[in-house]
Amino acid sequence: MIKFNLYKEGGLKVHFLKKDETIEEFKSFLDKKEFSGKLKEILYLPSANEDSHVFLGLGEDEIKLEDIRNIFFDLGNLFRKNKEHEVEIKMPELGICNKKTIMAAYEGLRHSEYNFTKKSDAKDEDFELTVNYSAFKGPEEKLRQGLDTMENIMDGVFLARNLVNETANIIYPETLANIAKEKLESVGVKVTVYEEDEIEKIGMKAFLNVARGATNRPRLIVMEINNSDDEKMALVGKGLTYDSGGYNIKSPSGMNFMHCDMGGAGTVIGTMYALGKSKAKVNVVAVVAACENMISGTSYKSGDIIDSMKGLTIEVLNTDAEGRITLADAVHYATNDLGAKKIIDLATLTGAVTIALGEEYTGAVTNDEEFYKEVLEAAKVSGEKIWAFPYDDAYKNLNKSEVADLRNTTGRDAGSITAGLFVGEFVKENTPWVHLDIAGTAYKNKAEGYLPKRATGVHVKTLFNLLNPTDC
Repeated sequence: MIKFNLYKEGGLKVHFLKKDETIEEFKSFLDKKEFSGKLKEILYLPSANEDSHVFLGLGEDEIKLEDIRNIFFDLGNLFRKNKEHEVEIKMPELGICNKKTIMAAYEGLRHSEYNFTKKSDAKDEDFELTVNYSAFKGPEEKLRQGLDTMENIMDGVFLARNLVNETANIIYPETLANIAKEKLESVGVKVTVYEEDEIEKIGMKAFLNVARGATNRPRLIVMEINNSDDEKMALVGKGLTYDSGGYNIKSPSGMNFMHCDMGGAGTVIGTMYALGKSKAKVNVVAVVAACENMISGTSYKSGDIIDSMKGLTIEVLNTDAEGRITLADAVHYATNDLGAKKIIDLATLTGAVTIALGEEYTGAVTNDEEFYKEVLEAAKVSGEKIWAFPYDDAYKNLNKSEVADLRNTTGRDAGSITAGLFVGEFVKENTPWVHLDIAGTAYKNKAEGYLPKRATGVHVKTLFNLLNPTDC
């Protein structure tokens, strides 16, 4: 737990130094330790009489918000490791908005708290940290508002991470729906859960085909906040709580982490939680078509031609290209039935996106450049990287089938683009749409900076900042 006191003193003192800058009082010691002040360089000087110090390098270039997040993530880990429970931070003038600076600092410290483990000998560590934060002058009320907002965002990020990290014996469509309802209704979000018979009445034929083989039956989760007169925005998250690949079965190693195939669902649920906690003045609906893609005598099969809610027929050439089929009905429902005027879908959709962009960037496909620029700007503020793929009829034509309206895979070439464009075929005409393929960014193979190994909660921050931007 982190307690932030504004404009107070006391505790371990953190000194921030630009490259080759020094503090006369400590010059001989810093020279002896060869502390140069390069970016993120840390020198910890503990003291038996509680007069401890930390020296932290700021480098020589302009400091960005992402640098602050990473610096304070490292500081948080140092405080926790050395059981430093009270610290004094005097931030220098960095040329960045005061409010956004303190928000980034708090975010970095919160990231250092996150740990997901199921080890039987794991202990619940209730580490309490008091931060006495003093710096450049600024209205305390405004800074406190920024801290409260970032606390809500990080609670949403952690909820998303926890949902995606939990394995398929814990999170399946019913339990995902129950958790969403319990968590979101507690912060004022309206949640409606539809069971299979109701989903059939809605007409989601494509979604239900993917769900056919599973013992755990599907759920359609609809989450709504209507606190403004703005045009309704839809967030749609892929909700495959487990993906075996179906009859186009994955390799054993490929299936080990397929509980993470609901990364998009985790993101939209986490975002709605953060917005609800913040009492944000937004008009947004989130949709998750939750199911498992399993193998049984009732499973859909390669070669099937299936219907969709929109009326387009789909030739199933690969049962492991199932996410786009569930999203087809979900995005159509959001834009056609729920009346969303703009839509973003997020999905751990293709392995091809990791070949193209690795785990650094989320791949995007969009039919509206202006809307995409808004999403991209929110992502930059959030420190979350997005790269747009081409939107081109030549790629759209690859999705055409000889025996149905569309086919659900086009093979290896341009796989992330054609998958995104497949989903776009089901968005209501003339609706601005951005598709985010988070297969490489929602679940990492190794920790990087403040992002942990496994679930990252990617784009909760982006969506929150898009819908409820922070002023300075």
